[in-house]
Amino acid sequence: MTTFSTCAAFLSLVVVLHAVHVGGAILESQAPHRELKAYRPLQDNNLQEVYASSAAAVHYDPDLKDVNIVATYSDHYGNIRLGRVKMGDLSPSWVLENPAYQVSRKTKGSQLVIPRDSFQNDTGMEDNASHSTTNQTDESENQFPNVDFASPAKLKRQILRQERRGQRTLELIRQEKETDEQMQEAAIQKSMSFENSVIGKYSIWRRDYESPNADAILKLMRDQIIMAKAYANIAKSKNVTNLYVFLMQQCGENKRVIGKATSDADLPSSALDQAKAMGHALSLAKDELYDCHELAKKFRAILQSTERKVDGLKKKGTFLIQLAAKTFPKPLHCLSLQLAADYFILGFNEEDAVKEDVSQKKLEDPSLYHYAIFSDNVLATSVVVNSTVLNAKEPQRHVFHIVTDKLNFGAMKMWFRINAPADATIQVENINDFKWLNSSYCSVLRQLESARLKEYYFKANHPSSISAGADNLKYRNPKYLSMLNHLRFYLPEVYPKLEKILFLDDDIVVQKDLAPLWEIDMQGKVNGAVETCKESFHRFDKYLNFSNPKISENFDAGACGWAFGMNMFDLKEWRKRNITGIYHYWQDLNEDRTLWKLGSLPPGLITFYNLTYAMERSWHVLGLGYDPALNQTAIENAAVVHYNGNYKPWLGLAFAKYKPYWSKYVEYDNPYLRRCDINE
Repeated sequence: MTTFSTCAAFLSLVVVLHAVHVGGAILESQAPHRELKAYRPLQDNNLQEVYASSAAAVHYDPDLKDVNIVATYSDHYGNIRLGRVKMGDLSPSWVLENPAYQVSRKTKGSQLVIPRDSFQNDTGMEDNASHSTTNQTDESENQFPNVDFASPAKLKRQILRQERRGQRTLELIRQEKETDEQMQEAAIQKSMSFENSVIGKYSIWRRDYESPNADAILKLMRDQIIMAKAYANIAKSKNVTNLYVFLMQQCGENKRVIGKATSDADLPSSALDQAKAMGHALSLAKDELYDCHELAKKFRAILQSTERKVDGLKKKGTFLIQLAAKTFPKPLHCLSLQLAADYFILGFNEEDAVKEDVSQKKLEDPSLYHYAIFSDNVLATSVVVNSTVLNAKEPQRHVFHIVTDKLNFGAMKMWFRINAPADATIQVENINDFKWLNSSYCSVLRQLESARLKEYYFKANHPSSISAGADNLKYRNPKYLSMLNHLRFYLPEVYPKLEKILFLDDDIVVQKDLAPLWEIDMQGKVNGAVETCKESFHRFDKYLNFSNPKISENFDAGACGWAFGMNMFDLKEWRKRNITGIYHYWQDLNEDRTLWKLGSLPPGLITFYNLTYAMERSWHVLGLGYDPALNQTAIENAAVVHYNGNYKPWLGLAFAKYKPYWSKYVEYDNPYLRRCDINE
């Protein structure tokens, strides 16, 4: 009995133990407060539910399972709080730091105290714990939320997960910032490249940027004029003079208000009032003269008349575009006159005759890079030469053979005399000096002497030819019978000592070194060119008349077309296959223009049929003279860009966005250009 009471008294004493949770932590069960590191209270009933499965694994002495453990902590307000848990409810990860129980007889109650620094490394907790009293235990048991004990591995995973989330958040923020910067930069670049140099009502681009209803009032007023004219004609036929005069007056007012307006923004402020007045006049006319059958007849007559006018304007427009494209601009004409005058006045013609043979050796050296340019345009030819030399890696190995007509020979000689590239070699020749090029040998010259052919080609200048059809106008330009345009078919005769030569048109710009073209293996073909066919476009049937059996029996209508402008010719293979003879044969057959109509490309397609080597498209990009929607990247990466079409870069018709590729090789500070008012 004494022993039992002694043991009971012993157990009733306060047992103070120092326990440590190895690698563990007490975390708040609610996610939003995970960052708070203050300890949370430990309640008996909740801990029994959470750790019921692990109670059997407690490695402490079974006799101590009912011993209370009191944990001290401070809440988020800084108050000292106590939490209590049974020894038997602890998981195996808890160990006693000091197995030797120290019994303090001065302490009231039986408690196992766990210092705060056993949970985390906060300092000063032992001092704060000393201020707590035992009566706080019962008071705090039921006022703290539930918490879970986390194992060391779980805690580490939670920490790593939080770190990964933080890193991912930073990465997403960085990527979003980079995306915003890229979009901003792209917007800036797009705004810089936006084409706005052509403005006003004559801009062919303007309507692309107008709102759909930008001309609603203008259209209404024009429609009112048509209706008023129809009712006025009916009124006149029925002798309703007053109404006829009134309607015609309103038509005149509408026309006056509209003027040259192309959108509502161009109309005066009184336009809407006039539209209302015209609407009232039409309402009166409808009440007095409305006759459905009669109105239908008038509208059909107006429609037919308008269609005839539109057709005539289209033909006139086509004629004027052709005229503007083929007419020599006044500033360029001035340049040729100024250069030619100085050439003869300063006596350079006699000096050049003496020095004619100085560079003859270089002109005939087949190991150099030789170019053929046939043109009567001094400025255009200078751009071709300048762009080629400036982009060449070895300009001293490049030789340019320029052939022009008698009228421009002095001007061409003078220009390259005072503006010759430093390293390249320039030869300028007069086509009239080629005595072998006569009508007995050349089919084109023989045809040009025909009165019937002269009438066909030259009557395009007569106003009556406008009614002949828009499609035929461009075929009747005498320029297509110019020998400078057909001299390309006589290259072996013009340059008998050369083996390879690169032919260049005068409306091209060189953007890269062209020397690698001489290294291309053309596999026995005569002509190296870039093909232009895309699906069904630019194939032989577009250029040749396949209804003629001479064409249909010898050529494939679906054969792919190619382009003149930049062509590598193998002159050795040319002579071997007698290409010039083939050209003469077909040119003679086409004297009546039944095989083809236009220029030098159709006879070129026939002459070099199955003898053309297809080069990479990046060597030669075409269309800058007619297509406003070319791929900008393709233009930038091209070795040669070609302004084929009517919109040449030296004309006012040129596309503004394509012109800089050409104008950057023009020496606008040249005194001759300034004198003739040639500027950007």
